[in-house]
Amino acid sequence: MKYILCLCLAVVVSPTAFAADLPDAKAIEGSWTPIKAEFGGQPIPDAVLKTISLKLAGGKYGVMAEGHPDNGTYSLNTAVQPKSMAVTGTDGPNKGKTFPCIYELNGDTLRICYDLSGAKRPSEFKSVAGTKLYLVTYVRKK
Repeated sequence: MKYILCLCLAVVVSPTAFAADLPDAKAIEGSWTPIKAEFGGQPIPDAVLKTISLKLAGGKYGVMAEGHPDNGTYSLNTAVQPKSMAVTGTDGPNKGKTFPCIYELNGDTLRICYDLSGAKRPSEFKSVAGTKLYLVTYVRKK
């Protein structure tokens, strides 16, 4: 399937930019599974979602999508609304790419809207046809 490229483009900026004392820094860490996602306004099939996992820890991320790894760094900015995240690939299909995102963390549910074009931080949790906005809802793996 051709979802690998857009699904691997998941979460990050520089590990030196990660601040462990930021609100959400520890709460966002863990292993996450997507339960719902859209790219460019189109839903991602459940069969594809079942092949994806995300791990966040200490300013680094790891995504496995359809057996293909993507690794990098992430940074959080809790001073803006909606809260923002920047994701930078360091190894895998997104090496050298940075994606601005917004996120919402509510207990064991994490919602992220990525701009996979890399152009600008999304302003709302919405994936619109004709864009490269990837909106995904994750639940924490127990």
